Amino acid sequence: MKLRDDWDFRGLAHQATSETVLDRLSAGGVTAYIGFDPTAPSLHLGSLLQLCNLRRLQMAGNRPIVLAGGGTGLIGDPSFKAVERPLLTKEHLEANVEGIRLQMSRFLDFSPSAGANQALLLDNAQWLTTISLTEFLRDVGKHFTVNQMIAKETVKSRLDRDDVGLSFTEFSYMLLQAYDFLRLHLDQGCTLQLGGSDQWGNITMGTELVRKITGATVDGLTSPLLLRANGEKFGKSDISNEHVWLDASLTSPFALHQFLLNAEDEMTPALLRFFTFLDHTTIQELDESTSTSPQQRRAQHALANEVVSLVHGVDAAKSAERAGEALFAESIAELDEATLLQVTADAPSSTFARDELRAGIDAPELLVRCELASSKAEARRFLEQGGVYVNNVRIDGDTPVDLTQALHDRYLVVRRGRRQLHLVVVA
Repeated sequence: MKLRDDWDFRGLAHQATSETVLDRLSAGGVTAYIGFDPTAPSLHLGSLLQLCNLRRLQMAGNRPIVLAGGGTGLIGDPSFKAVERPLLTKEHLEANVEGIRLQMSRFLDFSPSAGANQALLLDNAQWLTTISLTEFLRDVGKHFTVNQMIAKETVKSRLDRDDVGLSFTEFSYMLLQAYDFLRLHLDQGCTLQLGGSDQWGNITMGTELVRKITGATVDGLTSPLLLRANGEKFGKSDISNEHVWLDASLTSPFALHQFLLNAEDEMTPALLRFFTFLDHTTIQELDESTSTSPQQRRAQHALANEVVSLVHGVDAAKSAERAGEALFAESIAELDEATLLQVTADAPSSTFARDELRAGIDAPELLVRCELASSKAEARRFLEQGGVYVNNVRIDGDTPVDLTQALHDRYLVVRRGRRQLHLVVVA
């Protein structure tokens, strides 16, 4: 299938400087780049769409360039940000760039065997930290008027607010990004910049700078932003409001798997198109399943398995799926300690004395102390109804819970009903 047909099906194109961009990408031989902001040691789920876009380009016979913003990161992109970002040190940014570098090889082919389509990873600090101020103002700044710059939506959104302004440092960001495109065009023959729709203003500044200095026509192409029902960008945990990271040490494969399993039905069709390489027929079948049998969550399971496989490998995806299933099955006893703590990370917990559990504790008292029942009378009713489990084994009210049931000799997973969990830690 041609790239254009695939992108049309997936809804990946939002804005383009030319109607022929997708046709040229379908034909192959285009050098295109996307910039990634190294403000953290890892990329996050919000970056995954652009990584997949680069992968799709390379699979279609184009050459992708990943541009790490080691130089622009010293300034910070103000695009639709409510306040100015904290400035990072050069050393901090260099460490973050290295972290991003390690993640890219899972998505793109950087090996010489890729031939003319070999992916490149560059850092704009190479030119932005070496060009002199006067040279930059003379060769770049003169091509743009202040009137033109403040008309950009990314700037207007800050200037129109009385409570916060826009520093000159941030105001200059779009010139720096425009210069990136110029350098990549001159040095690498790059003719296309991609990004999210919030980057449209910055991208068009770059296409204009290349045209004014070289006379060449280059293009920009954006993808839509994934927004949740509350208007926030997709990719943050509901619980912590922190980014869901692509680095396993920051967000475990299990946590990523669970996050995607809990995706809203309304968002899942777009997520399947943006974040996976499933064929169109499979995606349409999953769409139908979401409409007719949403309780089965087939689409979310497919999404979680595909994304975790892409980011962390097939074995990690299978392990995450097994761990998720074990959360409500007796196989929870088979989980290693680290995985057990991952699957119960969101559950409230309390500490019980080892001697107390060695002697045994009545089940009604256990439920009350775990705040899974408001009284012993209520706890007995729950037990009689058969809805109380320790390590996913149903218990009754007649047999005390003791240390012999502890997983890894120090954990009890107490559950009432389907979702109310409590982790008992034996001290």
